[in-house]
Parts: sequence; C-alpha cells; structure tokens
Amino acid sequence: MPKPVVAIVGRPNVGKSTIFNRIVGERISIVEDVPGVTRDRIYSSGEWLAHEFNIIDTGGIDIGDEPFLEQIRQQAEIAIDEANVIIFMTNGREGVTSADEEVAKILYKSKKPVVLAVNKVDNPEMRDQIYDFYALGFGEPFPISGSHGLGLGDLLDEVAKHFPQYEEKEYDEDVIKFSLIGRPNVGKSSLVNALLGEERVIVSDIEGTTRDAIDSMLTIEGREYVIIDTAGMRKKGKVYETTEKYSVLRALRAIERSDVVLVLINAEEGIREQDKKIAGYAHEAGRGVIIVVNKWDVIEKDEKTMKEFEESIRAHFQFLDYAPIVFLSAKTKKRVHTLIPVIDRVSEAHALRVQTNVLNEVIMDAVAMNPTPTHNGQRLKIYYTTQVAVKPPTFVVFVNDPELLHFSYERFLENRIRDAFNFEGTPIKIFGRQRK
Repeated sequence: MPKPVVAIVGRPNVGKSTIFNRIVGERISIVEDVPGVTRDRIYSSGEWLAHEFNIIDTGGIDIGDEPFLEQIRQQAEIAIDEANVIIFMTNGREGVTSADEEVAKILYKSKKPVVLAVNKVDNPEMRDQIYDFYALGFGEPFPISGSHGLGLGDLLDEVAKHFPQYEEKEYDEDVIKFSLIGRPNVGKSSLVNALLGEERVIVSDIEGTTRDAIDSMLTIEGREYVIIDTAGMRKKGKVYETTEKYSVLRALRAIERSDVVLVLINAEEGIREQDKKIAGYAHEAGRGVIIVVNKWDVIEKDEKTMKEFEESIRAHFQFLDYAPIVFLSAKTKKRVHTLIPVIDRVSEAHALRVQTNVLNEVIMDAVAMNPTPTHNGQRLKIYYTTQVAVKPPTFVVFVNDPELLHFSYERFLENRIRDAFNFEGTPIKIFGRQRK
C-alpha cells in the first residue's frame, strides 16, 4: 500500500525544518535561523501511531525578489501538487503576515486538505495569540513548539484524519513485482514498451510524459510479472521539466510496492548525483536492485568500453556492490532479453531462506578464518546465528555484547554469507543481539 504524502509548507523562517526533524526523528534538514536556508525539498518517512507516511520539507514560499525565492516557491508548489495533506506552518510570535496570506492563496488553489500549525508557541500564555490565525480560513489553528516538541501529537492526529484510504490491487505471491526508477528521460517508458512488446506507455523525448503510475502484467514462459512504471511529471512546463529532484518522490512510491527495483542510467549522459540518490532509496528500503544502463546503442564502443563503464558504476555505487549490471537499448531492443533472467535470479535471492545449521557452519568457518575482534580487552563471542526474515534476507547474530560487533566485522560476515549463498542483487541485514 503506498504511503500518504505530507508536505510542510509556509513562508521562510517559521520552523518547517525543525518540525520536519521532530517528525522523522533525526536531523535531516539543515536548521538555521536565516530565511531561505532550506532551498531544496527534503524527503523522508514518518510514523504516527499506526500510520506511516512520506513527508516533504519545502523551502518556504515568499513573494520577495531575492534570487532564490522564486525557485523555493516553485519547489513548494511541486510539493503541494504531490501531497495528500498539507501542513501550513506559521509563526505564532509574529502573527499573521502578508506573506502568510499569499501562501494561503496558493494553498486555496491546491484543493488539498490543509492543517494549520502555529509554531513557536512555547508557553501557555501565548495561546491566546493564535486566534488571529482563524482569519487565514483553514479552520482551527494548532499551537505547537518545534524547539520543545509541544503539540505535535494533536497536529499529527489531525493530519492522519485526512489520509486517503487506498485499495491497492493484490497480486498472488508468485507474481514478481518490479519497478523502473531513475531520472526523467532515462528511458523508463521505452523499456516498459520493449518488455511488453507493445506501445502501452506514451514515449517521447520530452521529460515527464508519464503522468500516472501504471501497472502492466507480463507473462513469460508461464511466469507472471507486474511492471510498475514510475509516474513522471504531472504538468508540462519549465518548473517540472527542469526539477530532477521531483523524480525522487515518484520513485519512493514505486519502490514501496516492488520486490525488485531497476535503477535506470542513461549511458549517453553518464552517471549523475541524482542517480545515486534515487538508487539509495531502493537500497534503504531493502528491495532487490538491478542497475540497468539504457541507451547503450548510442555509445561508441570497443572491447574495453563495457568493462570501463562497469568499473565507473562500481566506484559511484559502492553501496550497491551486490547489484548486477545489465547493458541494453530499449529503443532497438538489443540485449533486452537478458533482463528477465536477471530479475528472476534477484527475486529468488531476495526471498531466499537458508537452513540454520548450514548458516552456522558458514559463520563458524568465517570466525576461524578471521577471529572476532577485541575492544577494551573484551573479545566478541558469536554463539549462534539465525535468519529471521526474507525480502530482504535478515539475520540475527547472538553474541556476548552487541557493542563489540563492529561494522567492519559485520561487513566481513555479510561477505562470507554472500560467498556461501546466492544473494545476488539483494541487500542483507545483520543485527547483533545479546544472548539471554
């Protein structure tokens, strides 16, 4: 089920980033008491009671003439367009300003549920000042304090009331669901069409012609697949076509529903920083990952070209060292036939469960090869290892003290597990637990 999307919107310096950090539980946005310091939309996940959601921290909306303010306003408008619910943030110390009224005009046009938050209400005496905010026309204002964490529960209770009730199509367990993610114009829709063998998805050279997420059924040799094509831009125009960061939110939605994620790279343009960011979401979500280099037909090649490109990918995507790489051309359909077998292998690895006794033999052999480390005179002792989950494969290592299980040794154990079992294309999670 796709997570609802919440956007925090408001003029600069009302505390949006502070509230964002409070909700997601970590310092992701830069917080500084200077208007306009958050210049890009920031994405993360939040959870309140039984509700999980994606949340966007926007850069503020202002009608001034400073150089970056128009860009900030455009980014906020994109966030508004993508959100299911909007938190309209204001500043209780300053009261209702003309800039707040301008923001309100933009929000009226969105036709989305808006929850009005009055930030920086740090003590009960200030609560009488919030009644002026009724004039903005969004009903009851919720007094909160980002610096002290006050009032967030009531605010999130109200936000959750407006979450849509999705009825997602259910597929059989045997059906492999895979999505295509990447920057605009890397060829996602062209590859979908090449796999389906028909012009099911509109294809053009204009960035952002895919308007909605599309599920397509595919059957090959009796095996069923669902292709989730990430939706592109909903609007045409300079703002949408030039904002690559916009593709991240659409990718998040597709990743949530997938078993395997194809990270598409445009061979003609090479690797961009945004490619790594988008791929990082698939890795963090624990999905199977395949790196697909599209438009390979336009590259002038010799016997070293593919190897050199693969080495470049490995250098840029070190966190995806487990992911296979497929080179193809969706336009000419060359090498497209090599993709489905790789998807099958990665899907099987993602759902692979290994026998406990065999797993422990591998771990004990690994310890014999590379003895456990010591810290402050105490040596890590590994008693027992078990697999507790699949999709992704997740292992719990019972030890004398989890603090002694250093990241480097955890990585060593992961590599030994990968050597012993076929976990191609899937991340592996390892957790240390103290034996009771």
